[in-house]
Amino acid sequence: MQNKLVFMMIDGLRLDKARLHMGFMEHLVEQKKGAFYQVHSQLPSLSRPMYELLLTGVVPAESQIVSNLSVQASKEESLFDLTSKNHLVNATASYYWVSELYEHAPFRIFQDRIQHHPDHPIQHGIFYMQDDYPDSHLLMDANYLLNTYAPDFLYIHSMNVDDAGHKFKPDSFEYCNKVAEIDNILSLCIPKWIEAGYQVMVTADHGMNPLGFHGGTSKEERHVPLYILSDKVAMEEHSDSFVSQLMIAPLACHLLQIEKSEKMQELALPGLKTGVN
Repeated sequence: MQNKLVFMMIDGLRLDKARLHMGFMEHLVEQKKGAFYQVHSQLPSLSRPMYELLLTGVVPAESQIVSNLSVQASKEESLFDLTSKNHLVNATASYYWVSELYEHAPFRIFQDRIQHHPDHPIQHGIFYMQDDYPDSHLLMDANYLLNTYAPDFLYIHSMNVDDAGHKFKPDSFEYCNKVAEIDNILSLCIPKWIEAGYQVMVTADHGMNPLGFHGGTSKEERHVPLYILSDKVAMEEHSDSFVSQLMIAPLACHLLQIEKSEKMQELALPGLKTGVN
């Protein structure tokens, strides 16, 4: 594997539902071709604050992205900024809130849907505005970016699991089916990404409580999975304890072999290999 990374973020994916229904990802862990970690997410367990935290390593109280109503540009140094600063190519296929954080707020529907700005933090982006935009289409958008621009860092943000949880609750057929569906799509994409030399991270921003929403402190809302396919970590299950969500951004920097930002915490992760380039 090279120092290239696909970072897949599945919005609203609960830890227990991932373990039950993501058979392909669990197969990789079982066969020691992937690593698994349990992650304890930060508060509030809402989408926009956690997008900012995952991409910058900065907590909401400091970033001031404290709710889904915080429609403003980030003031922090993100993984997009860091990859650009290190002369790497980045790209994203994401929900439009990511564009609002790192490109322009509010989202301009006619200008911002497709973006190609090599001198911006996000160099190549395809953004969608509807929560039920099919994950199959999203992954094809992402693969287009990968095949066309060969990014060193590709961030993909899926919304269908979260959408189904809000509409039908997380114990429903609809929610669990969307978890299984994104796993099936990843089973087609991940082998191609690995063949192209990419490391892969798959995680979530938050989970979902039995009532079908999130934002609070319950384990259903805060416990999410992290799968890593990389020769920089031991390919096995690491579930003796929970990893802080604040480790995700510096972990991405480690996998990309770039310096983390000053505000990111020091990386502490079981099974992390040192001296691997």
